[in-house]
Amino acid sequence: MDAIVLLREDHKTVEKLFKQFEKTDEDEHAEKRRIADQVIEELTAHTWIEEKIFYPAAREAAPDTKDHVLESIEEHHVVLWMLSELKDLDPRDERFDAKMSVLMENVRHHVEEEEKEWFPDVRKAMGRNRLTELGERMDAVRKGAPGDPLAVPSAGA
Repeated sequence: MDAIVLLREDHKTVEKLFKQFEKTDEDEHAEKRRIADQVIEELTAHTWIEEKIFYPAAREAAPDTKDHVLESIEEHHVVLWMLSELKDLDPRDERFDAKMSVLMENVRHHVEEEEKEWFPDVRKAMGRNRLTELGERMDAVRKGAPGDPLAVPSAGA
């Protein structure tokens, strides 16, 4: 699978989880916790493989994407800290739903920018073979992604 297809699949997975969360009744705390935990796991692994493999390769192949990559890393920073806060927050806490809502807004904005504004440039610069090679590396590295959002490099930036 090519790297951009892999990242888009991740985006779809997380969006499905967001929609599940939005449909969950206010008093279904255990279900909200389950969905939030899955979101934390998915987004932590996703940001890990983007930062370790995809972003450096994108900057090298398409130097014009430098500003997009740097902005994305800053967006990751915010998302990762929100994930770390959600990880320890009781779903009955009045801030839980609000924090999830802000997280979803941030992630949806980030995804839209990546997919519309700079993935096409990266695809053009890299080509199918390079993207396939990157996708395979990203898939392999995902298995070693940390469980803690704050272990992703941009969390400390």
